[in-house]
Amino acid sequence: MDLSGVGVWSAQLEYGDPAESADAATELEELGFSALWIPDVGGPVLAAVERLLSATKQTVVATGILNLWMHTPADAAAAHASLTASHGERFLLGIGVSHAPLIDAAEPGRYRRPLAATRAFLDGLDAAPRPVPVEQRVLAALGPKMLELAATRSRGAHPYLVTPDHTHTAREVLGAGPLLLPEQTVILTDDADEARAIGTDWLRAYLALPNYANNLLRSGFSPEDVSTVSDRLFDAIIAWGDEAAVLRRVDEHVAAGADHVCIQVLLADQTVFPREQWRRLGAALR
Repeated sequence: MDLSGVGVWSAQLEYGDPAESADAATELEELGFSALWIPDVGGPVLAAVERLLSATKQTVVATGILNLWMHTPADAAAAHASLTASHGERFLLGIGVSHAPLIDAAEPGRYRRPLAATRAFLDGLDAAPRPVPVEQRVLAALGPKMLELAATRSRGAHPYLVTPDHTHTAREVLGAGPLLLPEQTVILTDDADEARAIGTDWLRAYLALPNYANNLLRSGFSPEDVSTVSDRLFDAIIAWGDEAAVLRRVDEHVAAGADHVCIQVLLADQTVFPREQWRRLGAALR
């Protein structure tokens, strides 16, 4: 399972038109992206993994992340075993605890003790009739305790909505062995006003979730940076500009200790597949 290079993180590949998703996956492999990452906020995420694996030959397909409140360990392990048997060792099971406001919205009080819940899910994967190997799973991790769990119970960590400075800190916690696979959001425009118009509300929605807000506060941003979506915070989280600006940010993550960076392209319409932007970035990476 090759987890070097640059991948693509995309909600469209999960929730967009299935035929276009499969076609886009084939093209993304041809463009040279080494992994395709999809989220799980409800819906048939494992069916999407199957579709992407079927559309590609070598590319890793990863969940970024499988929401552990929405799946049982036994079902996740069985799906992983089945998909691996059909497509080879190309399915990386990214696992995460999501966020209290999302989980408690349907069932108040369900989200509690996230670290213990993650340990229990991993125990379930290990106890399944066909366990998910440690080297084929990673954890969504931001803070030190979850990063430590990722280092000891999985192949590594998949941090989301982070800066290269966080990547440096995460590498220090993980140590030299585990993989570090951060997501990096990008907007291909040289116009600052256009970048803000595309990204501010998107970013504000994430900052309403305590896990992300608290991680940025730990990373040195002020409460005012978070509440106002300051220019300083925006520019640190979202790499905007031309292809060279995006590649510089990817290089900063790698220099800080990342093994692989998955880029998420933002457009004004988040339902549209950013295929032209992926083509531009693929050409720049080559």
